[in-house]
Amino acid sequence: MTLFRELPASSVGFADATWSDIEPYYVTLAEAPLGDGDIEPWLASWSRLEELVTEAAGLAMIAYTGDTTDAGKQAAHLRFSTDIYPKLEEQSVGLVRRLLATGWSRPDLETTIRRFRTAVDIFREENVEVFAELEHLSSRYHEITGGMTATWDGKEVPVPQLSPHLKSPDRAIRERAFHGITAPYLASNEALATLFDEMYALRQKAAIQAGFPDFEAFSFAAKCRYDYSPVDCRAFHRAVESEVVPVVQRIRESRRQLLGVPVLKPWDLAVDPHLRSPVRPFADGRELSEKAARIFDRLDPVLGRNFKTMIDEQLLDLDSRLGKAPGGYCETLASRGRPFIFMNAVGVMDDVMTLLHEAGHAFHSFAAHAQPFIWQRQPGSEAAELASMSMELLAAPYLSDPGELLTQDELRLARLEHLEDILTTLLHVASVDAFQSWIYTSGRGHDAQARDEAWVAIRQRFDPGVDWSDLERERIGRWYRQIHIFAYPFYYIEYGIAQLGALQVWRRSLENAAEALAQYRGALALGATQSLPALYGRAGARLIFDAGEMRALVRFVDGEIGRLAAES
Repeated sequence: MTLFRELPASSVGFADATWSDIEPYYVTLAEAPLGDGDIEPWLASWSRLEELVTEAAGLAMIAYTGDTTDAGKQAAHLRFSTDIYPKLEEQSVGLVRRLLATGWSRPDLETTIRRFRTAVDIFREENVEVFAELEHLSSRYHEITGGMTATWDGKEVPVPQLSPHLKSPDRAIRERAFHGITAPYLASNEALATLFDEMYALRQKAAIQAGFPDFEAFSFAAKCRYDYSPVDCRAFHRAVESEVVPVVQRIRESRRQLLGVPVLKPWDLAVDPHLRSPVRPFADGRELSEKAARIFDRLDPVLGRNFKTMIDEQLLDLDSRLGKAPGGYCETLASRGRPFIFMNAVGVMDDVMTLLHEAGHAFHSFAAHAQPFIWQRQPGSEAAELASMSMELLAAPYLSDPGELLTQDELRLARLEHLEDILTTLLHVASVDAFQSWIYTSGRGHDAQARDEAWVAIRQRFDPGVDWSDLERERIGRWYRQIHIFAYPFYYIEYGIAQLGALQVWRRSLENAAEALAQYRGALALGATQSLPALYGRAGARLIFDAGEMRALVRFVDGEIGRLAAES
């Protein structure tokens, strides 16, 4: 039951909507009575409206990223992201003000109301058009990178399809693949730098108009980062430098010796150091999804049923193809309570880990949908990434079950590679987060050359044991490949925070697998109804920024790496 007489039954009813079609529903909410007995049904009506509109927008985004060459799909996506969403946000702030003025609250909505207050505090009408223009620019980034191809053996292929060749035992093939992957970004360097110039200027303008000194400060408020600060992030960077860099340095030196090369080049980092042929665990997305369903079922029947639902309802787009946007994501379809997983799988082990990661987000969507209002379901990215990164570790032991993806020997190698990747991920997170902080707080972020120089200087802190001689442009080009810096600014430290949380969940699972899984699922079901420390606590973890606690986890991972290496 809602306040609306003719609200569409599903998001399909909003698929072709313009703002003029949607605005009357918000006007109804703005004018509806709001006495004590009216508030909960009013919230339910508002929540249902937002479910339908956000799902329609999500489906438009999925369609566009699935085919960035289709002008009609791009136009539909932009209609939501640059026209409807900014105006929707403006209307939502007005509704929030109405709610806050009543003084009404409910225990399970305390976190939501706190976020509502933040939204009101930072909203400025003059920023509506600024963020609409930023959405246009983000779409331009997708357009440029989604169209990137490389020539391989005389055939034009999407850039992601070269990644398996980085694992080839033949060093010349690996080098050729590396250059094939980086070349399109180098060719687009000037266009991407100009694009970022525009993004930088608009973001700093929005921050200043909202009363903040820079876009970093604005982002911490906008992302509702109540439980840590930029100072904590700086401590995280220092802790990674002191605790993780030396371990990765040692691992890479061992790799160099095993490969028998005088120096490690960037194309030597993904190959098996014993030069064994790379594992090809599946042929295509269909086989990957079918095997994954059985793996999740063995981990937990509820999760298995969730994933089977995604297969049955065609909520997976896994294979790489021409025109498809790079990367991967999990989008929640808020009305139907279903997630959608998007990937660029090419048949390698990294794709398996990506699917486990995105499935963690999917299971979060399924579990949190039981919360009554849309705002109670989606926590901050720190909790969302805890769900995904924990799933990578919790599901890994089942990858070698009979008839599934890997043999026992292959699983040992895969787990060894995954744990090493976890440590290098912490290095990459620290470098990306430090770089974004520099961009928006140094006063030099508008200078393309200064940005490139800063990236190299920061990267040198966190990228030990790799020789980049004669590869300066390629090293600089790495940040142009990082979609978050362009389209999702300051979305990266969450991966590091969550990675440390996931290691705690995994460590607990080695002691008591059933209890660790129960804690994990309990945290997912809470959605956004508790604070970030409370959500981590329910999962059996805590937030870590300092070197002391990070050291203990790094030693734990290093010990597991040593054990697996001895068995391999």
